Amino acid sequence: MTADALLPIFLKLSGRPVLVVGGGTVAASKLDTLLPTGAAVTVVAPAICDAIRTAGVALAERPFAEGDLDGQWLVVAAATPAVNAAVARAAEARRVFVNAVDDPPNATAYLGGIVRRGGATIAISTGGRAPALAGLLREGLDEMLPREAVLDDWLAQADALKRRWRSTGVPMAERRPELAEAIARRYCGTLASCRQQRGDGS
Repeated sequence: MTADALLPIFLKLSGRPVLVVGGGTVAASKLDTLLPTGAAVTVVAPAICDAIRTAGVALAERPFAEGDLDGQWLVVAAATPAVNAAVARAAEARRVFVNAVDDPPNATAYLGGIVRRGGATIAISTGGRAPALAGLLREGLDEMLPREAVLDDWLAQADALKRRWRSTGVPMAERRPELAEAIARRYCGTLASCRQQRGDGS
């Protein structure tokens, strides 16, 4: 692992200001990721496409200014390389993370491929090197995951066990095997039975 490995993290952005710089189709596509989080999104750009105008976000139809970053928790730079570079410099001075779309040198955050299924979220990143590959991996994982109702049931199992674990002080190392066994009992009797049915014996 390199010294500059990325830290995978999930942000709670609900009600928090997020800036999108750029008003074209690329910026519009990023709204599909941002809006489900409940972030308070503002888009700033000299020209803004119809898809953004109808998205219900705040609009500032003018060029980016450094002061636009004041109070922002995150910024998405989806403009020209020159504008993205200006956004990155201003954001660095303010310690605001930047997702610079398809522009790794100006990015300090990467919005990877995302799979949301029930209450579970999985994100895949290639560190900005290959967004298309991240998309392919996302599609593959989406096909492999259980249906939403099944995942929700697994989460309910985890919630029930978590309450007991906390009250009785079950060590972290013992929790995952116990959850796996509880899920297996629900579907095929025991974890050993599940493994036998799969024929892997592992």
